Amino acid sequence: MTKKIFRSIYIVAISVFAASAILFMGALYNYFTGVQQSQLQTQATLAAQGVANEGAAYFDELNTDDRLRITWIDTDGTVLYDTEGNSVEMENHLQREEVKQALLNGTGESIRYSSTLLKRSLYCAKRMDDGTILRLSVAQNTIITLLLSMLQPILIMFVVALVLSLILAYRLSNKIVKPLNNLNLDEPLNNKEYEELSPILHRISSQQRQIKLQHDELKQKQKEFDAVTQGMAEGIILLNSECEILSINPSAQKIFNTNPFCIGKFILSVNNSFELQELLLKSSKGKYCEKIIELDGEKYQLNASPIISGSKVSGTVLLLLNVTEKEKAEQQRREFTANVSHELKTPLHTILGCAELMENNMVSEKDVPEFAGKIHSQAQRMISLIEDIINLSHLDEGLQDMKKERISLLGIATETASSLSAQAKQKEITLNVAGDDVEIEGVASLISQIIYNLTDNAIKYNHKNGSVDIKIKDDGETATITVSDTGIGIPEEHLDRIFERFYCVDKSRSKEIGGTGLGLSIVKHAARLHNAAISTQSTIGQGTSISVTIPKQ
Repeated sequence: MTKKIFRSIYIVAISVFAASAILFMGALYNYFTGVQQSQLQTQATLAAQGVANEGAAYFDELNTDDRLRITWIDTDGTVLYDTEGNSVEMENHLQREEVKQALLNGTGESIRYSSTLLKRSLYCAKRMDDGTILRLSVAQNTIITLLLSMLQPILIMFVVALVLSLILAYRLSNKIVKPLNNLNLDEPLNNKEYEELSPILHRISSQQRQIKLQHDELKQKQKEFDAVTQGMAEGIILLNSECEILSINPSAQKIFNTNPFCIGKFILSVNNSFELQELLLKSSKGKYCEKIIELDGEKYQLNASPIISGSKVSGTVLLLLNVTEKEKAEQQRREFTANVSHELKTPLHTILGCAELMENNMVSEKDVPEFAGKIHSQAQRMISLIEDIINLSHLDEGLQDMKKERISLLGIATETASSLSAQAKQKEITLNVAGDDVEIEGVASLISQIIYNLTDNAIKYNHKNGSVDIKIKDDGETATITVSDTGIGIPEEHLDRIFERFYCVDKSRSKEIGGTGLGLSIVKHAARLHNAAISTQSTIGQGTSISVTIPKQ
C-alpha cells in the first residue's frame, strides 16, 4: 500500500510540475508576444506619421533594429520600400493578411511561422491617408526555440523537482500509511485518525464480536468433544479429506500404539493394514463400512463413517470397538449351546430307549429295576445339569437380587462338609474342615456354592481311601478358602481351561461319576461377583489344591 501511495504522489507531483511549467511558460510567452505586438502597433503609428510628413525622405536617414523590418506598400500591392531588400524585385503584397485587413479596417495584424518552425514574424500594417500601407514586422523566436535555448536550466529544475518530489512523496506516503499501520484492531472503535475509516472499523468491530462468539462456541464444543472422547473406552479418530489425522483420543492412541504427535500425519503412516486401506477407499466414496481387524492379539471392529459436506466427502470418522470379549462370549455361547444340547441329548436317549423297551414288554420282570434305575439316574443327571445352568444364568445377571451380609466362612465350610459327608463316606473319603473363624461381607449362598462345588469335585475325582481338606485362613484384609484333595490331579496343559463351561479333562470319567462340567464355572462366576482371585495347583496322581482369596469388605 505504501508503494502505491508513494507512486501516486510522485506521479502527481511530477505531472503537476510539468503541467505548471508548460502552462507558465506558455502564459509568459503569450504575455510578451502581446507586449511586443502592442509596441509594434505604436511603432507603426509613429512611422506612418513620419512617412506622411516627409514622404520617401523619411527612410533616408532611418536607422532600425536588425529584427525590425519596415515595408511601404502601394495601393495596388506593389512594394515601394523595404528595409531588407530591393523593393523592385519583391512580389506583390496585396494578398497578405495584414495588408487586406489594413485596406479594409485601417489597421491589420498577423503572425506567420518560418518553414523550420523555429522562428515566427509579427506583422502590423497601417493604412495612411493616401491609401498606401505602411507595414512593420519583427522576428520572434518560437516557444520551441526558447525551450531548446533554456534546456540546461530546465533540466536542472526538473532534476531538483524530481528529487523534491521523491522526498515529499516518501515522507507523505509514510505519514499517510503510519496511522493505518498503527491501527488498534483489537479495539477498532478507539481509532480516530481517519473519519473515512469509520465504516470499515465498525464492520471490523461487528465481525470481531461474531468471531469471538463463534470462537467461544467452538471452544465449548471442543471441550465437550474432548471430555466425551478422552474418557471413551472406544477409540475415535477424525480424518480430513486427505486422510490426515485431525483428532485422536487416548484409546485410539493406545490401540494403534502411537502418541498425540501423530496429529497432522497420514493415517496409513500409523497403521497401514489392508483392512484400513479398504475402509478408507470406501469411505472416500461416501459409503459407511466396517471391518474386523486384529491388533496385538485383540480383535477390533473398525467403523468408518464419511463426513459429507454438500456433495463432497470432507472427512472420515473412525470408531474402534474392542470386540475381543464379545467374540469370545459369542464363541462361548455357541459352545455352551452345543454342549447343553449334547449333554441333554445323551441322558434323554438313554431314558427314551429304556422307556421304549419297557413299553413294548421287551424287558423281563427281573430287569425292570435295572432299567428303572437307569431312567432315574439319567433323569437325576438332567435335573443336576438344568439346575447348574439356571445357577450360571443367575450368576451372569449379577448380584442385583442377592443380599450381602456378614457371614462366617468356617461356619459355611462346616455346613457344606456336613452335607457332603454321606457322599464322601460312600467313596471312603476322609473329609476335614479346619482354619480360622473369619467373617466377610458377601452372599452366603454363593460362598456355599464355591465351597460345595470345589469339595464335590475333590470327592468325585479322588482315590479310594483318599482325603479332602477344607481350610479357612485369615490374611488380614482378605480371607482364603483352600480345598485340597489326594485325587487323580489335573494335567498342566488343562489348568487354564478347567473353569470353562462343560470343559472336562476326561469326558468319559466325568460321565461315569455324574459330573456336569459346570461346577468350576459356577465357582469362577461366584468368585468374580465377590472380586475374589482363584489359584490352582495340581500334580498328576497326587492331587489338586484350589484356593479362593476373597476381600473381607
